[in-house]
Amino acid sequence: MNTVYIRTLKRAEHTVFNVSDGQKYYFDNQFGRRIPYSSGQQVKRSVIDTLCETINQVPSPTTFLFDVNKQKELKEGEVYATCDPTYADQLFGGWMKAAKGGKERTLKRRSPLSISAMRALHPLLAGLDIENASFDRSDRPNNKVIIRDEKGNQLNEEEVVSLLEEKDRSVSRKWIPNNSRATGLFIMDVAIDLRRLFNVSINQLEPEMSDETIEKLKGEGWVESENVFGKCLVAPKTLREKWIPGLAKAIINWRITSNQSRTFSLMDTLALSISDNANLIAGSIRAKLSEEDSRRADPIVDENINGVDTFVTLQAGAYIHTKSEKVDALETAEKALVALLLAFDYENQLARD
Repeated sequence: MNTVYIRTLKRAEHTVFNVSDGQKYYFDNQFGRRIPYSSGQQVKRSVIDTLCETINQVPSPTTFLFDVNKQKELKEGEVYATCDPTYADQLFGGWMKAAKGGKERTLKRRSPLSISAMRALHPLLAGLDIENASFDRSDRPNNKVIIRDEKGNQLNEEEVVSLLEEKDRSVSRKWIPNNSRATGLFIMDVAIDLRRLFNVSINQLEPEMSDETIEKLKGEGWVESENVFGKCLVAPKTLREKWIPGLAKAIINWRITSNQSRTFSLMDTLALSISDNANLIAGSIRAKLSEEDSRRADPIVDENINGVDTFVTLQAGAYIHTKSEKVDALETAEKALVALLLAFDYENQLARD
């Protein structure tokens, strides 16, 4: 087994995942509906943030480069990652460092975590609500109101009072129309490539790290080995045993945390499946069109597929017909994932094959 697949089913209520005209969405042509979603990049950031919090490590620093032209104006340049796998967010999240003008070799590590967007379990099981909001401070007597004329000059108090006497409106309240909110059942998938999870390539034809970083890692106990991608360094066992529980907890307990998310929702997990078979795991949490009504879909959690371990939480029973809800479902899933990740032989991959 080289890849572990995890499918997660979440429930979201009247929330915003990602702001773009209220809430990002795509249009489903078959069912003619707007479907809210959270991008894979945003989900990945949320997972990595949860990981760093769990293992109590500050995320790696990022270098932002700017150029100054002859007019003394700042222009954005490159953004450099640390390219150092001793940071968990770098090891699991990957990196890219491409210097301007090709003066330095490009360093690139593909993330061992492939993370999908969080999207609807079925187009008929999630949707967008529209509401009008207001920013109302009309109950406060100490508000400051500034009104400007057509030239941008501020009116004095007498001119403001005279103007407002002719207007039937409040100047201490702002209307915010057409706010989109997402509600429904959502899934996301993660594929963990165990061959690269704790292995960093030292192939200098397609470099992932600088020579200095390679020597630093060797001095910190990283072991030279080889896998199907070539020669590599393997993280020490002590580090793996420390970070694997944190990674498992992050994958199972994450929620949208980026600054683009607002209008709080627990986004609680209803069910989670783990397998080494992508096709089987897709069938473990799915939806099916109703035979009586083609505009209705029923969510399904199949708890008895060979080769798939499925864990169902208590709250799932409110939305899905299930029989195996357990109060400790996610804790059990976390332990199962930790056991899978610890059992892989990271040092002797070719010998194992």
